[in-house]
Amino acid sequence: MLHHVEINVTDLNKANVFWGWFLSELKYEVYQKWDTGISWKFKKTYIVFVQTEERFLQAGYHRSQVGLNHLAFYADSRQHVDQMTEKLRERQIPILYQDRHPFAGGADHYAVFFEGPDRMKVELVAPD
Repeated sequence: MLHHVEINVTDLNKANVFWGWFLSELKYEVYQKWDTGISWKFKKTYIVFVQTEERFLQAGYHRSQVGLNHLAFYADSRQHVDQMTEKLRERQIPILYQDRHPFAGGADHYAVFFEGPDRMKVELVAPD
């Protein structure tokens, strides 16, 4: 079981809006909160978002460089993926691989791929 993941973000306020909405939809709850960070917890696993210090912002993030490529979360069902896809579109959150959606991960992989505020790829995948 994964204990936690900590992600440095360029703008904690933007991250809170995006991740707060998304993680709440997946039944995560605020776990910890302080001036430069926040964590969201579901069962025993939590995700932490921390404001990157000014001196480190210049380097930026890109998922194709060495490091984290994307985070994938389970949806409850294919219908949940579809509902979340509509909510993402309503929020004008960029959906990736639209030409292959919802099977961008393969014929047996029902999911939506999208980008967070720092262009980190996020995936919501239906259970088998």
